[in-house]
Amino acid sequence: MYRVLLCGVFAVTTPMDAFGQDGYQKPPRAVADVLDAPAPPALSISPTGDALLLVQTARYPAIEELAAPMLRLAGARLNPKTNGPARPGRVTALALMPVTGGEPKPIALPETGRFGFPHWAPDGKRFALLNTTSAGIELWVCDVADPRPEKVKGVQVSAAVGEAVQWMPDSRSLLVQLVPPGRGDAPEPPIAPRGPVVQESGGRAAPVRTFQDMLKDPHDAALFEYYCTAQLAVVTPDAEKPTVQNIGKPAIHIGSDPSPDGQFVLVFRATKPFSYLHPYTAFPRAVEVYRVSDGAKTGTVADLPLQDKVPIEGVPTGPRGTRWVPTVPHTLIWTEALDDGDPKKKVPNRDALVTASADGEIKGTELLKLEHRFAGLDFFPNGNRMLVRDYDRERKWGRTFLAPTTALFASDPKLLFERSVQDRYGAPGAPFMRQLPSGHSVIRTAGDPAGDTFFLHGDGAGPKGNRPFLDKFDLKTGKAERLYQCPEGAYEEVVRVLNVSGSKVIVRRESQTEPPNYFYRDGTHEKQLTKNADPAPELRKAKKQLVTTKRADGTAISFTLHLPPGHKDGDTVPAVFYAYPVEFASADTAGQVTGSPHRFTSVTGYSHLFFLTQGYAVLEVSMPIVGPPETANDTFIDQLNSNAAAAIDKAAEFGIDKDRVGVMGHSYGAFMTANLLAHSKRFRAGIARSGAYNRTLTPFGFQNERRTFWEAPEVYGKMSPFYHADKIKEPLLLIHGAADSNPGTFPVQSERMYQAVRGTGGTVRLVLLPHEDHGYAARESIGHVLYEQIAWFDKYVKGAKK
Repeated sequence: MYRVLLCGVFAVTTPMDAFGQDGYQKPPRAVADVLDAPAPPALSISPTGDALLLVQTARYPAIEELAAPMLRLAGARLNPKTNGPARPGRVTALALMPVTGGEPKPIALPETGRFGFPHWAPDGKRFALLNTTSAGIELWVCDVADPRPEKVKGVQVSAAVGEAVQWMPDSRSLLVQLVPPGRGDAPEPPIAPRGPVVQESGGRAAPVRTFQDMLKDPHDAALFEYYCTAQLAVVTPDAEKPTVQNIGKPAIHIGSDPSPDGQFVLVFRATKPFSYLHPYTAFPRAVEVYRVSDGAKTGTVADLPLQDKVPIEGVPTGPRGTRWVPTVPHTLIWTEALDDGDPKKKVPNRDALVTASADGEIKGTELLKLEHRFAGLDFFPNGNRMLVRDYDRERKWGRTFLAPTTALFASDPKLLFERSVQDRYGAPGAPFMRQLPSGHSVIRTAGDPAGDTFFLHGDGAGPKGNRPFLDKFDLKTGKAERLYQCPEGAYEEVVRVLNVSGSKVIVRRESQTEPPNYFYRDGTHEKQLTKNADPAPELRKAKKQLVTTKRADGTAISFTLHLPPGHKDGDTVPAVFYAYPVEFASADTAGQVTGSPHRFTSVTGYSHLFFLTQGYAVLEVSMPIVGPPETANDTFIDQLNSNAAAAIDKAAEFGIDKDRVGVMGHSYGAFMTANLLAHSKRFRAGIARSGAYNRTLTPFGFQNERRTFWEAPEVYGKMSPFYHADKIKEPLLLIHGAADSNPGTFPVQSERMYQAVRGTGGTVRLVLLPHEDHGYAARESIGHVLYEQIAWFDKYVKGAKK
């Protein structure tokens, strides 16, 4: 006897004894208590480093919030009632305190609306907030000296796409995207279509990733234009009436940035024709400069076409990544490809950096050429210097150079660092940054008059796990001086350097038994800033350790092993195997240890770690796929099996029952899960969340696979668990958000995988979560997912016979 189970938009038939049939189910009480513990506040430090905000946010919205009206247009998800994002964040409480410590001073927020995260003014004297109400999005400003947020009257913000609000360099006015006044009503859908939707290609290769939420017809295009068109303006708040200076005409602004001197605004406008295959971020665009004083356009950097013919792992042609040089009044810098954006072309130089003044007609001057693909830059506050990074995709090799910022004083770049980007042990760290009075970021230098030393911070990875560090690097000698490193057996990291000597810092400290908290440190003096409590004291009885082993071919792998509270030596317990495959170019880097056994175990959302409350051990396993980037996936299945066998056999020495192991993963980890069930006999059951299982539906590459389906059809077939569904005889639970927007993981992937396993005689269950994205947000959805996961493994793993 059967009944129908309705899960969102998909109906499946299940036996009468199936669980979870009547609405949203609740997880066990021990799980719910941890799930509902309040989130610790986030820290927002002022740009000047003298004050901070404790920002409390709502952790899980209700399903009613996710079910609110939503438009899915060109890769954007919008609420038509607010002209903003469909799911804005929500700040529930704010408190202000000195960075040196003291009693937090609560800031009263109006009960109506939904406030977003604060935006600090460059001078640190005030901050802005966006408040989403049922009628639209409001702009609020709060003065630190008298912290009472006040609404800026007569301002309705457009936050559909682009940067909705940012401070101008004067710290008094803001650059805001406004809903165009008098724009009229939204376009009505046509009673009948005006004609077919037509697409055509001219014979040139144009690989397309599997994007979701694309425009479907002319009415979608009209809605996108209506809701995403905004009037860019400089708004100066006033108690009675704000001053508004429009910048240009209403347009679809996908980016904007004031110049360091505040005289100009760099604007990125999406233009027509729109695409039905690509998101708005790939639409044709104009890159322009506007004058603030009168809002007039003064120059054009580029008019760029639709980015529909970008090679796999390539870049578009023309200026890209245009930005201001922060240390001069209004000079632009951008990158241009010298290889037509094609990484397979053999050329002496792949990219060039170009600069231009924003005064008058914009004429670019080549600054320097890069042998490999440009990978980022950071500016020094003085001395005509910047750090420039490039990346060699064939070797997965990264380099950092010291280079000039202007062609007038050009010199050959000086190599500072180079290494495999996957070599965590050899990572030199990243520079600490600070804000200039203009609001633009530069490297935090370490106090010498010439600015030749600067601070670096990193994870400090090593064979025993991460030990974060703070270094001072000398440009003249090319050597780093270690100022601080987390001691062994602990976990502490510097999160902000507050002065030029590095004596004043903010640190974040945690341990296996103590939750993360922040401290202000001045030399040897220390003051605790936050007092976060343990939301799950019972879980502190769980044992956590970092374990290393080797798989059959000698490649080292590592995993974090969590043993449940109350576990005794000699006991064996069922286990959950959780992983996410990662590609490596060499076995040496693949075998490097990741993470730290000394960190606090935070369990939130639909985490696999909730299984600890139910008596399971949990293995968080590194799953390296080793080989040349072009062909590593040729042995993907074999390497998955080898990793799994090595980890399970080693974990059995510490108390897991290797006859009762369930495997689970999310996204690419879900893809891994289905493959392990199809090709391995190590697991009793699996849970695959939001995965893709048929790689012919992602034919232009996926994850780090560079080849198209037509170049490597055998690999696509071998790696697709859908092709091997008849081999999946261990029970498989598939979970997917019905509104998944992630490229490649369409909900149909799980629907078809369910049908394939069911049709070939396997035990399978499909749960589609209404209104949920690639990750799940609603409290009801998360509770139900935890219920499903625990019930599934309790039945098929914990209850399994030898």
